[in-house]
Amino acid sequence: MSKSFIYDEIANKIAFQIRNGILKAGDKLPSVRTLCQEHGISMNTAKRIFLELEAQSLIESKPQSGFFVSKLLYLNLPLPEISRPSLIANNTEPNELITKVYSNMGREGVTLFSISVPSGNLLPLAKLKKEILYATRELREGGTEYEPLQGNVKLRRMIAARSLAWGGNLHEDDLITASGGMNSISFCLMALGKPGDTIAMESPCYPGTFQLAISLGFKVLELPTHPVTGLEIEALKKAIPKINLCFLVPNFNTPLGSCMPDEHKKEITALLAKHGIPLIEDDVYGDLYFGSQRPKCCKSFDLEGNVLWCSSVSKTLAPGYRVGWIAPGKYKDKLLKLKLVHSIASVSLIQEAVGNFLKTGRYENHLQQLRRTLKNNYQNYVHTIAEHFPEGTKTSRPQGGLGLWLELNKQTDTTELYDLAIKKNISIAPGRMFTLQNQFQNCMRLCIGLPWSDDIKFKLKQLGSLAKMIR
Repeated sequence: MSKSFIYDEIANKIAFQIRNGILKAGDKLPSVRTLCQEHGISMNTAKRIFLELEAQSLIESKPQSGFFVSKLLYLNLPLPEISRPSLIANNTEPNELITKVYSNMGREGVTLFSISVPSGNLLPLAKLKKEILYATRELREGGTEYEPLQGNVKLRRMIAARSLAWGGNLHEDDLITASGGMNSISFCLMALGKPGDTIAMESPCYPGTFQLAISLGFKVLELPTHPVTGLEIEALKKAIPKINLCFLVPNFNTPLGSCMPDEHKKEITALLAKHGIPLIEDDVYGDLYFGSQRPKCCKSFDLEGNVLWCSSVSKTLAPGYRVGWIAPGKYKDKLLKLKLVHSIASVSLIQEAVGNFLKTGRYENHLQQLRRTLKNNYQNYVHTIAEHFPEGTKTSRPQGGLGLWLELNKQTDTTELYDLAIKKNISIAPGRMFTLQNQFQNCMRLCIGLPWSDDIKFKLKQLGSLAKMIR
């Protein structure tokens, strides 16, 4: 067994025990020396495990005493339930609700807890402007010519280089660029499926994805999902005979923020490959981890070329730039043909600018700061929620990403809460948005990508007061 696997296995096991209440706040953990003896690992590996858990705010060190399960307030809030959707494909879209919530984008004076993107105040806008100017000088004809069909070479090269961090080991020729993450997913769905096919997804899931699938004539099968570890593998196994495609967000999916353990990713990847079912993997949140190490992807374990790995900079750098990409594995020719028909080429100027931003190291510097901010925001949000929301409120415990999932009392209708909150210029994303079924009415997602301030804290307090009124 490799050292990195042992490290991940032990760290994930302790994290699971803490998040699920097996280890309680204040419990003392084994010493570094004891961990070494119990698992046959080195002192450095044991220290690294504790540092990783500390980085996730799960444990805290006390001088001369050792490591203890953190007593942070958010650890006392219960976890939301594992979702239990009907295992029958459905296509009842909450269109009116989705339209109502997303119509708030761009409205001045509204606090957008509902839109899962980082605030412009957290993005390196001035540096990006310089990269655009630089790209117009560097590209032939100022960037007015068509790009190669696969997309900007510099961008693909940089994405491939970054894939080494999560075991992707991609080459620039393995990648195809697209106009944002949703465009990448759209190409994958059109290339691999046909009207009437059934696609499996996590439940809850991002509404744009199931809206896209339904618009293409797919049936959507929602599967049970754990708020910490993601898709329930046994449910997927039972669904295998019913499905033609699978779409997953293994790393910090929205709205739950769950992150699949590596062993789950490996098992799911092998299971789907065995049955010839393509896996479309959306890794748009993968770079927004709160711990010390970027999580692996299902693509890391793809031996058959059966995983189509999609991502973009929409959640990390520039939502409006619409820069995305796909590593389509053995389906590359199908994707290239589809891109040629639908878009001919990508936007060369923007892709060159993003490629250069990655090449200079500015992207990684920006990500380090963004990750710290999001982690602090998450903790501030949950502390405020614990103090001001109704008793019994449950919150997810994301290990990265931009979303926080709340589960309120069963009698609380978050669509009604939305109507009350928007009158105070607060926009939330009601839970019913994230499903095609009659569920999650008492849940909501909050975006943690807004800079923390006294005003944001006040808005959360107001939201908690409104929730108590409904109850």
